[in-house]
Amino acid sequence: MTAKAFISGCAGRSLSDDEIAFFRDERPWGLILFKRNIGTPEEVCDLVATFRDLLGDPDRPVLIDQEGGRVQRIASPHWRNRPSARSSGDLYAEDQAAGRRMAWLQGRLIASDLIDLGITVDCVPVLDVGTPQTHAAIGNRAYAEDAELVSILGRATADGLAAGGVLPVMKHMPGHGRATVDSHLSLPVVEASLRTLEASDFVPFRALNDLPMAMTAHIVFTAVDPERPATTSKIVVDEIIRGRIGFDGLLMSDDLSMKALGGDYASRAAAVLSAGCDMVLHCNGIMEEMADVARSVPELTGRAAERAATALAARKPPHTLDREAAEAEYATLTDRAGWPPAAA
Repeated sequence: MTAKAFISGCAGRSLSDDEIAFFRDERPWGLILFKRNIGTPEEVCDLVATFRDLLGDPDRPVLIDQEGGRVQRIASPHWRNRPSARSSGDLYAEDQAAGRRMAWLQGRLIASDLIDLGITVDCVPVLDVGTPQTHAAIGNRAYAEDAELVSILGRATADGLAAGGVLPVMKHMPGHGRATVDSHLSLPVVEASLRTLEASDFVPFRALNDLPMAMTAHIVFTAVDPERPATTSKIVVDEIIRGRIGFDGLLMSDDLSMKALGGDYASRAAAVLSAGCDMVLHCNGIMEEMADVARSVPELTGRAAERAATALAARKPPHTLDREAAEAEYATLTDRAGWPPAAA
C-alpha cells in the first residue's frame, strides 16, 4: 500500500470527519497515540481499526510511547501502571540477573497490553545515558548513568517487546542524556568532545544497532555539527548515526512540534528528510500543522521504503506467555526494586 514519509497524531479518542478525510487523502505511514487518544480498551481498538480501514491496510503501523513511569499513555484504571526504566537499573545494580529479567518482563508485559489494542510499535527503549546533570525531561527514563548497563537493559526490554509481537524504537539517537534543558521547550546544546560521546553516549545505540527502528534527538552536538540539531543534520545522520553507530534501520525524527526546532512545519519536515531521516514524526494532532507536514513530505520510496519494509518484516507473532505467572514474577521484582514507593 502506498504511504507518505510521515507518522501523524490525531486529536481525540475517535477520528473527526476532517481527520478521516486527511488520513484517506494523505496516507501517512503510521499513526501515533498519546494519552489524549486513550479511553476504554474498546475505544482504542476502534480508533486503531478505523485508521487502518481508512488506508486499506490491516498492518499499518500504530505507535505509542509506553515506557513506564512518567511516560505511559495507557494506564490505570484499564491497564497496570509500570515503573520507570531506572527501577530496573537500580535492581540490576544489586542483582544483575534480576534487573535484566525485570527489564525483559516489562517489555513483554507492555507488549501484551499493546498488542491486545492493535498497537504494534512502542517507542522504547530509551537508550540515553544519564549524567548527574541530565534534565528531568529524561531523568529516570534513563536506565542508568553507565553506558554498558543501559545497553544490557535496553536490549532486554527490546527483546521482551519483540517476544510479545511489538516492534521497538530506540531513542533518542545519538544520545539525549547530556541535555540540560527540555527539548520540548528549547534547543539543548551539548559541548562534549567526540571522544567523550564515543565512549559513552553512542555506546548503547551501537550495541543495539540491529534494532529495526530509531528516533533522533533534537540536540546540537557542537563537536559534530555546531549549526544544526541531530534531527536536521546530515553530518550527524551520515557520519554518526549511519557511520560510527552503524545503524541502517528506519530512522524517524522526534516530534516536529517540539520547540527545539525552528521554522514553519513544512520547512521542518523538509529539513528532516534532507538530513537523511527516513520518516517525519508529528504528534500533536493539530490539523493545520498536520496538513503543512503532509504537503511537504513525498511518497515513501527508495532506500527509506526498503528500510520501512524491513522494519515491519521484523515483527513476529507473540510468543506464548502465562500472563498471570509473568505478572506475579514481575510484581516480585518491582517490589525488590522499591516500586511502587511506599506511601509517605
